[in-house]
Amino acid sequence: MLSKIKQLTTETAIYGVSTIIGRFLNFILVPFYTNVLKPSVYGIMTTIYAYIAFLNVIYVYGLESAYFKYASTLEIGNKNENFSTPFISIFATSSIFTMLLYYFSPDIAVLVSGGDTSLIKYSAWMLFFDSLCVIPFATLRLENKARKFALIKLSNIIVNVTLNIILLLLFRTGIKGIFISGVAASLFTFILLLPTIKSHFVFSFPDRLYRNLLAFGLPYIPSGLSVMIIQVINRPMLEKMMSYEAVGIFQANYRLGIFMMLIVSMFEYAWRPFFLSNAKEENAKEIFARVLTYFTLFSSFILLSVSFFIEEIVKIPLPGRGYLIGKAYWGGLNIVPIILLSYLFNGLYLNFIVGVYIEKKTKYLPYITGIGAISNIVANLVLIPLFQMTGAAIATLFSYVIMAFGMYYLNQKVYPIKYEYNRLLKIFVVTGIIFFAFLLIDNKFNLYLEIIIKLFLLILFLIVLYLLGFFYNSELKQVRKLFDKFIP
Repeated sequence: MLSKIKQLTTETAIYGVSTIIGRFLNFILVPFYTNVLKPSVYGIMTTIYAYIAFLNVIYVYGLESAYFKYASTLEIGNKNENFSTPFISIFATSSIFTMLLYYFSPDIAVLVSGGDTSLIKYSAWMLFFDSLCVIPFATLRLENKARKFALIKLSNIIVNVTLNIILLLLFRTGIKGIFISGVAASLFTFILLLPTIKSHFVFSFPDRLYRNLLAFGLPYIPSGLSVMIIQVINRPMLEKMMSYEAVGIFQANYRLGIFMMLIVSMFEYAWRPFFLSNAKEENAKEIFARVLTYFTLFSSFILLSVSFFIEEIVKIPLPGRGYLIGKAYWGGLNIVPIILLSYLFNGLYLNFIVGVYIEKKTKYLPYITGIGAISNIVANLVLIPLFQMTGAAIATLFSYVIMAFGMYYLNQKVYPIKYEYNRLLKIFVVTGIIFFAFLLIDNKFNLYLEIIIKLFLLILFLIVLYLLGFFYNSELKQVRKLFDKFIP
């Protein structure tokens, strides 16, 4: 079992290094935007990208997930047919959707971009090229070409970040430069993927395969839209109920959740191919249960670490001028622990999704994500007037908790797994106690003493788990081997 988990860890590390570097490069734009743009302008950009997130779901309509399922098993058709069929479909529909956005751009611009039609047109091109990259990227993941996948992803981000800095600082293009950079990066990525497309593409469109792809993938439309509602609906709702400035401040601090988002993202990239390829192993369920325990332990430690030190990190001056996020955005720092916890529950949701894929029960996904989406909208309507940005963050957490428990319930019905409940309970209880202790000492002492106390609390988290018998002897032996390897 440990060898299987080691395989997952290795692939997660490859995806993780690229994801960390990529997200870091992309995250550079946060201090750049927040030190250069006013919160209201940053809020406009954030609102448009929220709508782009919804349209991404429509442009792909579940074919990425369907491709993963049928290309991994080749139940119908050969390898190239499984690639070409969803790729042709996405190309045709994306062309139509993009033309519609272009034609109706003046009307759409009045609603979401302050009347700037060009921002809608740039967004349409981003959506087009991004959708064409979905199946080629999925192919690289399915074929375990993690390094190539990572290199292309990094190239996209480097182009985007570089052009943003050049266009906004040197050419003073303002918000348009952000969207021009996005289009250029998406086009560049598509060009890099052309060899993958060429090596897999055939002029074949098997009707039976396509019908099965749609049957598997279409339930992901309401499911995907529901997920997007949970992730981004609070931005346009904050804009309508408060202002673009509130959206900008909320988004800047929401992005500080990157530390947990990285963990969840790098895990997700490796997790889906891993559990599909290991589903037939005799001890598959035992492996999946252990993965959940390790994921929860590591994520909880990250949650505590970032929550303890985010204020100190944000207020460290950057070289030249400014901070990690501009001073005008510091009013939203209190939402960061809530966002971190939200991402943790999103990771639990991803762990529990195993049975839905293996047993082909995707038809139930819309119910779970739909309930999460509805609860998110209702919670935002109730909590934003009461608690402003904090209310929006709590609504996000509330939705992820509901989805995680809903997915757990479904998974246990279709693919029962005996998780390590005793160990999981210990993690959650100790995490809660340590976080409560942090709240008691936060801002009560001078800076240096507080840092020492916070570091002690992090160490105490692991010590208490050890004293409670959380760690198995086999795990402790592995830790000792690592220490022996790196520490003479």
